[in-house]
Amino acid sequence: MKKSDQRAQTPIKYRYKEKYQYDSIISYSKKMKEIFSTIDVVAKSKATVLLVGETGVGKEVIAKIIHNKSDRRDKRFVVINCAAIPENLIESELFGHEKGSFTGASCKKIGKFEQAQGGTIFLDELAELHLNMQVKFLRVLQEKQLERIGASDIIDLDVRIIAATNKDLSKELENGNFREDLYYRINVVKIQIPPLRERYEDIPMLSKIFLEEFSKEYDKNLKEIDMETMHILLNYEWNGNVRELKNAIERSVVIAKKNEKVLMKNNLPIEISRDNSLSELRGKTEITLKEYEKILIIYTLKKVGGNKTKAAEILGVKRQTLYNKMKDYDI
Repeated sequence: MKKSDQRAQTPIKYRYKEKYQYDSIISYSKKMKEIFSTIDVVAKSKATVLLVGETGVGKEVIAKIIHNKSDRRDKRFVVINCAAIPENLIESELFGHEKGSFTGASCKKIGKFEQAQGGTIFLDELAELHLNMQVKFLRVLQEKQLERIGASDIIDLDVRIIAATNKDLSKELENGNFREDLYYRINVVKIQIPPLRERYEDIPMLSKIFLEEFSKEYDKNLKEIDMETMHILLNYEWNGNVRELKNAIERSVVIAKKNEKVLMKNNLPIEISRDNSLSELRGKTEITLKEYEKILIIYTLKKVGGNKTKAAEILGVKRQTLYNKMKDYDI
């Protein structure tokens, strides 16, 4: 079954059987439950972890949880975004330098690896490391030692490595952008984090959490999200994942009027609210079974381009039953 077909069968108001909570993460997704189980195991080891997932899925959040669940929790958790540092500065940022070792080195600098001594270093966007830098990083991984730029002393390291990327490293390897030896060295325990569109059952719950958070922060009275708005949120693609959803809810709360208690479609950013939603949901925070059934039939028919045979198959009813319901609901 296609993801869009599955989504068509998901209730608009969240009523799921089982909720999974792990540290600061709450989810209704079985995919996330499997990830929680993996975290539980790897956190207690010293193994290098590779987190793979699209931008905004929460890779840093999971990396921090792994650190907090490990025996290194009392030491530092150091974050470095490999994509945000210029190529000519990345070595100094990671490994440090001595005073006068290059133009502009006016004082000694302790690199991120040394800062993380005894703790964990989280290397975000690892695929952005230049090939020359990958060689030096591999050496540190293998030998557990480093030298600051311009120094002759070797520093022994005791650091847990957690790396993350939003790229397919196997493809980067094929294209010559990533070293094979580093790929196998870093890919000890791989955790693939699903995008929000593959765990859309979490959208209502996350939306409500963000609504409460930002209503308090901006001193607003928003308590609920109406059903038309929730329908839009459920069926938007969220290419920016949880981060994009959070930003959308924050923006919606900011522009909402002080006396509004229900978040409406007109509060959403225009690129999200232009979704062709269902007007009968407007203003509602609860929905009857008959109303939902009508909405579900309309939505499913839209998803399959009006193909009634396909719609009946997705909905799990006979074609004639679908015809009868369409007649009853004046669809």
